[in-house]
Amino acid sequence: MTESIISEGKTTQEAIENGLKKLNVTKDKVEINIIENTEKRSFFSILTPRVVKVELRLKENIIQKSNHNNKNEIIHKAEQLEERKEKIEKFLNQMDEIIQNNKINFKIEVIEDTIKIDIYGESLGFLIGYRGETLNSLQTILSSIANNGYTTKVKVMLDIQGYRSKRKKVLEELAIKVAKTVLKNGNEITLEPMTAYERKIIHNKLQENEKVTTHSIGEEPNRRIVISIIK
Repeated sequence: MTESIISEGKTTQEAIENGLKKLNVTKDKVEINIIENTEKRSFFSILTPRVVKVELRLKENIIQKSNHNNKNEIIHKAEQLEERKEKIEKFLNQMDEIIQNNKINFKIEVIEDTIKIDIYGESLGFLIGYRGETLNSLQTILSSIANNGYTTKVKVMLDIQGYRSKRKKVLEELAIKVAKTVLKNGNEITLEPMTAYERKIIHNKLQENEKVTTHSIGEEPNRRIVISIIK
């Protein structure tokens, strides 16, 4: 929370009210110091615009209360993230017990409001599925586990054997290749259906190209990207 602010107005009252609005507090919560006051002017300064400058400073007890509330909020948020992380760990350990022939290992990191999960092991292609379909479904399940019972939502990102980074590279190379074809032939090209995550990769990559544009058509799960020349 901002501890002090300098506010202006044509009158002292207006300057104070403007400052209170910016701080979002009432008058009893601040100490007021008038820095500049030209309300009372001489005849020779009649052409000079009226201006009153005041400093509004939050009282010490208000600052302490705000800092205390912020600290409690941060602690509560961290505790909730740890709870969500433990729920995901429990699910993955249970899944490991069910998958007897394929030992899975995993690493979970909490980065700001995102829970990042990396699963690795041998022969885990069945958890990835065709073009990541099983991987995306598993991510949806983990996201549901992490967010069920909480008013605030966190993002869950799952990767298996580095699949997402490899797939990202493939899609970016595809985007560049198709863009070159579009520029060469002059005809727009519609790509095969992709997930929202994969479409975003294509969109972001071709934002670097000022000669082509992209947009999506269709309904999920058959939504596609169209690449065309900017006219």
